[in-house]
Amino acid sequence: MSERKLNINWFPGHMTKAKREMEEKLKLVDMVIELRDARIPSASANPLLADLTKQKPRLIIMSKADKAEPIYSAKWVEKLSKEGVRVVVMDLNHDNVIKIVSEAARELMKAKLERQIRRGIRPRPIRSMVAGVPNVGKSTLINRMAKKKAVQAADRPGVTKALQWVKVSKELELLDTPGVLWPKFDDEQIGLRLAVSGAIRDEILPLEEVAVFAMKFLIQHKPEVIEERYQVTLSDDPYVMLERIADARGYRLKGDVWDEKRTIETFIRDIRDDQLGRITWELPDEM
Repeated sequence: MSERKLNINWFPGHMTKAKREMEEKLKLVDMVIELRDARIPSASANPLLADLTKQKPRLIIMSKADKAEPIYSAKWVEKLSKEGVRVVVMDLNHDNVIKIVSEAARELMKAKLERQIRRGIRPRPIRSMVAGVPNVGKSTLINRMAKKKAVQAADRPGVTKALQWVKVSKELELLDTPGVLWPKFDDEQIGLRLAVSGAIRDEILPLEEVAVFAMKFLIQHKPEVIEERYQVTLSDDPYVMLERIADARGYRLKGDVWDEKRTIETFIRDIRDDQLGRITWELPDEM
């Protein structure tokens, strides 16, 4: 194994179309709900979205809270709130999403709703665009809000390919949008964090680079996790650590050759399946 530069190029046609449609539909919405992954709150912030939605009130939902470390999630809320947006941390599968999102939407739109009431206008439902990078939980949020399978959801990127309106209550309507990435990662660390989280399809990923990035991070920040999961002694070299995992799991080919592909895939799958526990891959104090 030899260290190489990350090269990810993924901006399929449906994303280009979605970006154009989002620009058009923004005229119809009152606010934007932007989902970010609580494990990577900065890396999962799409700069295209920030540019598109800068004129709209915005609620940031840090999803997958059950996969992130609470101490860092709290610090991220404090950090992001200073940018003048409302921020909440949520486990979309277990939290009371209807109550949390509805209250946050009413708070964000309070001034506009009060103006309408003063003018004798009966407020219509708040219309909100739900946006974010792939596989961050947009469809899961909408289905929980609607109390039914209103949109298709899956734990992989690229499932939603078209915009769709969903009425979730008398006071709130949501516009589901496809997960949109941007054409080029100027900072390869962003691409690596998105790759670790599962926001990018594995078929186009350089998995070796992703595994090495993840191992370096764990060696520096959470070495006890590696020791406990794989029962191996620590090294500062990520390649040595991966080979030790191969030895511990019996992933050997002929002679002394270890099975790199199987080891890397196992390591990344363990991360995605939460076998290493709750890990925040982006620390607020280091950003």
